[in-house]
Parts: sequence; C-alpha cells; structure tokens
Amino acid sequence: MRHRSSKSKLKRTAAHRRSLLANLACSLIEHGRIKTTLGKAKALRPVAEKMVTLGKSGDLHARRQALAFLRQKDVVQKLFADVATAAATRPGGYCRITKLGARMTDAAPMAYIEFCDVAVKAAAPEAAEDAKAEA
Repeated sequence: MRHRSSKSKLKRTAAHRRSLLANLACSLIEHGRIKTTLGKAKALRPVAEKMVTLGKSGDLHARRQALAFLRQKDVVQKLFADVATAAATRPGGYCRITKLGARMTDAAPMAYIEFCDVAVKAAAPEAAEDAKAEA
C-alpha cells in the first residue's frame, strides 16, 4: 500500500534510485539544464532544490553532506560557487520543469528541468562551431 507515500520509486531499487538521482543532479548542476523523462524530472526536483539549499548555507558540514550524496568534487564546488550564489536571494523554487511532449521512440513524456537563476551555457555543437568560426 502506498498510503501517504510521496516519493516515486521509478521502478528501481532504493540503491539504483539513489544513484540515478545523484547522477541526474550532477548533470543538472554541471549543465544547468537537462532533458529527461517527466517522472525522473519530478523525482529530481526535490533533490536538486535540497542541494541548492545546502549550497546556500555554505558551511563545511553542508559541503560534506552534498559531497556524500553527489560523490563528485568538481560538481560540489560548482554548486557552492556558481549555483548557490546565483540563487542567493531566491527563497525557494530553484528548479523549473518544462514539458516537451512524447518521445518519438516509446512515447514517454519528456521534459526539461533547469535552474531558474543560473544562465544555461550554449550546449549545442553548432553554437560552439559558430564561435570558433567568428574568432
């Protein structure tokens, strides 16, 4: 029975779900915006917002808690340096989910999840090639 259970299991074991959410959170912190299924995005949002809250506190204990969950030092450093400072004045709601529609192959609902205050870098290879050509 799922009485009062708010967490989505994503059809995975607890360890697999924890690793999945940690990897998705690392990708979100690293890139600023990721494209994933709607269910994974909804499960990721509370985790990512908790990491930003840890980053905003900025003390050593919060850094160690973030490192224990994310397991990547460079991502934790970016979280505390860039993401937390960009969201310093926001009282909450650091992530935004934008629905995209169904995926072509299996009709899974897709979505973008992104940080509201962090500028998304140009991840498209065409933009990088255009920048090189202009230089």
